[in-house]
Amino acid sequence: MKNLLTTVLFSFLTLSSVLSNEKEIVRVETNDLSMIFTAETDGKIVYHYWGEKVNNITPVLDRRFKNQPDTNDELVPQLYPAYGGRYYLNPALKLTHEDGVLTTDLVYVGSKTKVLDSNRTETVISLKDKIYPVFVDVKFIAFRAENIISQSVSITHQEKKGIQVENIASAYIPLHAESYYLTHFNGTWAAEMQMEEEMLTHGVKVIESKKGVRTTQSENPSFILSLNAKAQEDSGDVYAGCLAWSGNYKLSFELDETGSLNILGGMNPFAALYNLKASEKIETPEMILTYSNRGKGQITRNFHDWARKYSLAHGDELRPILLNSWEGAYFSFNEKTLTDMMDDAAGFGVEMFVLDDGWFGNKYPRNGDNAGLGDWQVNKTKLPRGINYLADYAVNKGLKFGIWIEPEMVNPDSELAKKHPEWIVKSGKRDILPMRNQWLLDLSNPKVQDFVFNTFDEVLAMSSNISYVKWDANRHVDNAGSDYLAKNEQSHFWYEYVKGLYSVYDRIRAKYPDVMIQLCSSGGGRLDYGALKYHDEFWASDNTNALDRIYIQYATNTFFPAIATGSHVSTSPNHQTGMIIPIKFRFDVAMSGRLGLELQPKDIVGDDHGFAKKAIETYKQIRPIVQFGDLYRLVSPYDVNSWASHMYVSKDKKQSVFFAYSLKYHGRTTYFDTRLKGLNPDKNYKVTEINSRSGHSSFNGNGKVFSGDYLMKIGVNLNIGNPFDSAVLLITEQ
Repeated sequence: MKNLLTTVLFSFLTLSSVLSNEKEIVRVETNDLSMIFTAETDGKIVYHYWGEKVNNITPVLDRRFKNQPDTNDELVPQLYPAYGGRYYLNPALKLTHEDGVLTTDLVYVGSKTKVLDSNRTETVISLKDKIYPVFVDVKFIAFRAENIISQSVSITHQEKKGIQVENIASAYIPLHAESYYLTHFNGTWAAEMQMEEEMLTHGVKVIESKKGVRTTQSENPSFILSLNAKAQEDSGDVYAGCLAWSGNYKLSFELDETGSLNILGGMNPFAALYNLKASEKIETPEMILTYSNRGKGQITRNFHDWARKYSLAHGDELRPILLNSWEGAYFSFNEKTLTDMMDDAAGFGVEMFVLDDGWFGNKYPRNGDNAGLGDWQVNKTKLPRGINYLADYAVNKGLKFGIWIEPEMVNPDSELAKKHPEWIVKSGKRDILPMRNQWLLDLSNPKVQDFVFNTFDEVLAMSSNISYVKWDANRHVDNAGSDYLAKNEQSHFWYEYVKGLYSVYDRIRAKYPDVMIQLCSSGGGRLDYGALKYHDEFWASDNTNALDRIYIQYATNTFFPAIATGSHVSTSPNHQTGMIIPIKFRFDVAMSGRLGLELQPKDIVGDDHGFAKKAIETYKQIRPIVQFGDLYRLVSPYDVNSWASHMYVSKDKKQSVFFAYSLKYHGRTTYFDTRLKGLNPDKNYKVTEINSRSGHSSFNGNGKVFSGDYLMKIGVNLNIGNPFDSAVLLITEQ
């Protein structure tokens, strides 16, 4: 804590007299965190502190900031810096006023705090321009128990001719330390959420997307920022943020000449000038923030607890085990193909069957990805008795039934594209560029919003037994433009598309609050908390190869919880990579998320059949721990030793499930050894290996009782040195 106060009080702080009593103190606090600001009416609001909760704030306020060179002005970090005055860094806000003036000078008006419920408190800090009738509200919601703070911003004005909003961030964070280490994520299709960490140097590091849709497939608007050392699991000062937005975004990390780090996060201003009319309002997405002085492990648990309660549909309900038809049938199926898969799924103990792509289109039948998208009528050749017959068949087998849609997209070869060319995203008379043989519908258009809602509505009307929808989106935006938006508002497209999408989601959830919806976009292309709050789960990647999924899910679960992580057992050789992996390893990986199957069940034969059935039964026993428990990472797959391990611990610490994987050959004399975390040191626990094959155990203490203190200080060692060896341990309080 001593180090924390010296590293985050920003910009060469020196002792001075106590701030004037005229200055107002504004505090945003959770159980363990504090943000502290001071302001006076018609003055700047100063960003003093964000970190571990401070009870006596006098030492925080009893300081001054060093003067700027060649001036008498202090280098004061502001709550929400606008371009103007002596601010030379990337600003949180950039406006052009109706008279052409490029600068904005925001001063403090006041603040209001209200209790939303026993766990949430809202604080709104109001600012205004000194000269122009421009008003900015910075809103914080503090989630006390979860130690999460969300921040967003709204702008209104009363200038007669309107103003141009060129840049509007959701949050600005100033930090000061000796060094900064940024963890961020990159990827591509089938390799999403690859984790990287780097030391920041002077200048600006930018994480951004300009794709409009499928914006998180290559990068993700989430970050971890560690002070003075690389991020550790259980120690060190760590800040983290996730932008809750499904469109273009930009995160910037600017290390200036004073050694201060200035973090901005929000919508990407690229080609997104917004002409704001008088009395209209523009609102930013939320930046979801947290801090830990106990490393990034606590960051993860904060986000998971918050997500299950506030940003995930039905976050308190167990997720079913499902069989998805895609890799088992692709586009080539008929009614019997699907009913046979349901029969086999029920025999394995699966709880839901999901019919993926290929079930629709008649004039332009959906027998591949080149036709039919947009024509949401059942393909009569493939499914003569319709969706209702299949859904009823599933329910009679004891299964729930789900179905795939991609309502934002359209194939050029479709009735919809030929009937409504004005609904297609396009840039004037330029070519409409296909991707995956499809175009994008213009969700800034209310008629398109109605169409997408009606698509969902009409598909659900096909059977009362549809209880799950897989919502996909398989392309991003090229040559952006809208026939609906006015000529001088084409740059509004990026903002209005996402707002249109969220409007549709709102309507769907109002009518169908109980339907499960999976968030999919060519895999992890829309993995953000803006969209996730409308969904029950997400598809992290189209790559179902178990080895690759270890890396993808390790990074994904840094911010997004296991209960929402669809993790499927697929066939071997894997369809994406051709890799041959034992079924035990495939199940052990998938069981660390929301377990599912992505294969033709008839391909599971011999001894594998019995193992798979038993593994599904075992997952049902450990499911509450995995889906509701606290995640503790033990060994990173990104480490050079090529092992990976983590565990889930129930909230009452009475049960835990431990997973360990060998990612390469380690040699006959090498064994895996790690200490456990999160247990009660004063309790005794029985450790039982589960999901094993042929009675073989990799743990020589199998079935024995150990103290929590022993398991966390001494740990366990396992004989898992060969490629694709793995172990799962159930740890139960005695």
